[in-house]
Amino acid sequence: MTAKKDSVNLTEGPILRQIIFFAIPLLLGQLFQQLYNSVDSIVVGRFVGTTALAAVSSSGDISMLLTGFFVGFSSGASVVFGRAFGAGKLEKLHSAIHTALLFSVLIGVGIAAVGVICTPLLLRLVNCPADVWVESDRYLRVYLVGVLFTSVYNVGAGVLRAVGDSRNPLIFLIISSVTNIVLDLIFVVFLGLGVMGVAVATVISQLASVVLVVRKMLVTEDVYKLVPADLKIRKDLLKEILSMGLPAAVQASLLSVSNMIVQRNINGFGSTAMAGAGVGKRIDRFCGLVPHCVGMALAVFASQNIGARKYARVYRSVRVCVLICTVFTVLLWIPTFLFTEEVSGIFTKDPDAIAVAVRMVRVMMPFYLFQGLFQVYSGVLRSFGRSRMVMILSLAGMIVVRQLYLAIALAIDHRIEHVFLCFPVGWVAAAVLMMVDYWIKVKRIYPAEDLPQAQE
Repeated sequence: MTAKKDSVNLTEGPILRQIIFFAIPLLLGQLFQQLYNSVDSIVVGRFVGTTALAAVSSSGDISMLLTGFFVGFSSGASVVFGRAFGAGKLEKLHSAIHTALLFSVLIGVGIAAVGVICTPLLLRLVNCPADVWVESDRYLRVYLVGVLFTSVYNVGAGVLRAVGDSRNPLIFLIISSVTNIVLDLIFVVFLGLGVMGVAVATVISQLASVVLVVRKMLVTEDVYKLVPADLKIRKDLLKEILSMGLPAAVQASLLSVSNMIVQRNINGFGSTAMAGAGVGKRIDRFCGLVPHCVGMALAVFASQNIGARKYARVYRSVRVCVLICTVFTVLLWIPTFLFTEEVSGIFTKDPDAIAVAVRMVRVMMPFYLFQGLFQVYSGVLRSFGRSRMVMILSLAGMIVVRQLYLAIALAIDHRIEHVFLCFPVGWVAAAVLMMVDYWIKVKRIYPAEDLPQAQE
């Protein structure tokens, strides 16, 4: 096999330009993904009602408990793909891709089945109120059917990004997003299917994205070509992929458990608070897009350069990404504070829910730089093979510190602002721990210079 077509070598050239040009399609793709997720909330909130919006919002962290596993697994697997590509080990790359794809299908079927069966239990875990129970149950059962599609798509898109192609995943997400938006309007506004219509639209759009990414891998002649006859699990490669991907998957799932506990506390304040917090989370996800995509771009960039043993280039890229996140955070503060109420009004007409969303965003906004630092340092640490340490440090900051703060703060002063503040408390703790590990461990182990590429 020879590297050609859509794959991009990130081991040569200007760092800032490469990271920005690689991150822009990621950002646009995530923007469209958040857009169609937000359209779900907008359509439900404005055409069905506050209770239906609360039902969709309360299901979000539950769905992330299951889908987060695949997102984490694919991010870890992408490190293996990127290292193999950067080192020129194309046969290993081919086998790793087929191993990861088959594994994602098998585990996706299992988790989707368990999720659908256990929906009532999951809703009880988040203290879902009686007035939104029926709608939440309907939405979540249908949504979880699409977990299989989420699993396969994330691995497939991770393959493309690992070889430097962030353009095609963007195209697939745009098509999927437009499909979801059109179906939302048809199913909810014209057919009156309510939250069930939103869930069905989401599953169909997820299926569309899977069809697109699999088709691309089947027809390409690039290094990531999918050959159905080669879909088999190589135990040695699965072990390597799991060593990177399993900690990230466990981290994502346990973080979702932490978020479910937070959601349980929000639910205790009633359906209006649930709806308002759901809107606040949508705005938060838009605000976090740039740090998230910079972290994703850095993980791919660093993986290729670590495979090529260009460590000095990796360290320079970390500084570049920290600078990008800092500038973005400063530019984001003023418009977010000024226009939060207007943006919240797009999602719902309920003034009480809007007030909750505004309080949430303004509590979290001053700490966004730490979210960026968390994304940057977790991405580079995972690229250096410290996926298990990233998991441990993330859980320490995002779960232990967050839940300790939540328990103590609510015991002293039972206000919803403390629930909102627990999110940035976790960002700060996790970011500081990641930075300490990077400076004390990684920079002592790997030389701040580029080395000759190892021969197989």
